[in-house]
Amino acid sequence: MPISTQTGRVVILGASGYIGQHLTAHLSRNGFQVTAAARRIEWLQQQKWPHVRCCFADVYQSKTLAAAFEGADVLVYLVHAMTEDDDLLEKERQAAQHTLLALKDSQIKHIVYLGSMQPEDNHSPHLQARKLTGDLLRMSNIPVTELRTGIVIGAGSAAFEVMRDMVYNLPVLTPPRWVRSKSSPVALENLLNYLQGLVTLPATENRILEAAGPEYISYQTLFERFIAMSGKRRWLIPIPLPTSFVSVYFLSLITSVPTSLAKALIQGLNHDLPADSAELQRLIPQNLIAIDDAIRNTLAQEQQQVMDSPDWGYDPDARARWRPGYGYYPKQAGFTLETSASKASLWKIVQQLGGQEGYFYANGLWKTRARIDDLLGGGVKYGRPDRDFLKIGDKIDGWKVIGLKPQRELALLFGMKAPGLGRLTFTITDNGESRSLDVRAWWHPAGFSGLLYWFSMMPAHQFIFRGMAKRIASLARQKDRCGR
Repeated sequence: MPISTQTGRVVILGASGYIGQHLTAHLSRNGFQVTAAARRIEWLQQQKWPHVRCCFADVYQSKTLAAAFEGADVLVYLVHAMTEDDDLLEKERQAAQHTLLALKDSQIKHIVYLGSMQPEDNHSPHLQARKLTGDLLRMSNIPVTELRTGIVIGAGSAAFEVMRDMVYNLPVLTPPRWVRSKSSPVALENLLNYLQGLVTLPATENRILEAAGPEYISYQTLFERFIAMSGKRRWLIPIPLPTSFVSVYFLSLITSVPTSLAKALIQGLNHDLPADSAELQRLIPQNLIAIDDAIRNTLAQEQQQVMDSPDWGYDPDARARWRPGYGYYPKQAGFTLETSASKASLWKIVQQLGGQEGYFYANGLWKTRARIDDLLGGGVKYGRPDRDFLKIGDKIDGWKVIGLKPQRELALLFGMKAPGLGRLTFTITDNGESRSLDVRAWWHPAGFSGLLYWFSMMPAHQFIFRGMAKRIASLARQKDRCGR
């Protein structure tokens, strides 16, 4: 039976990652007592999962893991570094070794590790790193169950979102030759059920299991099925691009999936990844979701998952403007500045947005963009509230305040006419002797036109945000001096 509040606690290390956040929610819904552990502690707390304790944990600082492991019986290890290939194996080694050190003083009796399928001829640093982590974890005296999987079909999965973006964004698809490689895609729901089952199974020895979906097919076949279900007319012509570098560059232009995820995906798809899940199905029997059904379910879930994120402040205007063709992952551009200014002064200056200082930098460009929106019939209402502080729902020219965390973050919804959905954030972080101010735009593109809009605005973003951050920091330092 499932571990409950009476029988023990499950700690999920890497709970803010793709699988981690879904598994945390899944176990929470099923009555498990969970510790969600990751560096993004504030993000974890914002999710408000029932039966979940959120804990800061950094695998590169073993001392931070002690509190996360406290009272836990089972560790679910979902950490995977997303860094350059030269550092990847060393980062993975350090993470696993720090975890092993912290486990010595814990009461954990079982480790469940989510790894990756391993081809016979493995030249992928990302797949090698996954294997290395499993090998290192097995050096402890605690039984380790390693669950290896390939492509996961679910909202936010890199493999799914790359496929989706290419179909929505391009009339003619010319993916590289790695789309011909085969694997056994598994639906996210099935994978979560497997992980839940492994958490509850007793373990006395190390074991490696493989999770496979109902079919062994190529990524190209997945594309073809998705195109058929989307109702779009697309030509699919794979071309022999020789290097992953070209492939990653290609994907960064036509998909909103982060480059690090796309690169890991490509390295995995360069190999056939057959899987044998007979032993896993014997231990945890379940009905496997058909691939076509998994794709349909994922498309239906995407909007809910994006709009239920605290990033959008659960704003009704943002929800109303979302369209099915928008990219799941946002493009982003911004600038981060270190400053001696106090948090209080930075926050007061940021809240003056749209007032006497305008947008703090290149006000002519901001006004020009608003005038263009007028010509397009956007109906921008100019001005801002006549007070020194902002509230949720306030309108500032073509923007709407959707997030306010005093002395930490101001988030604005982009309200002008453009092919996509965007927001602008001002984030203040206290680093002890200094503060960092981050000014950043986030953009979910609407198809190919949304990508063109984003890249056309990129030079202006890089120029403007740097100037905004410097001007805000300068005004905040002046306020600090006047205050003293």
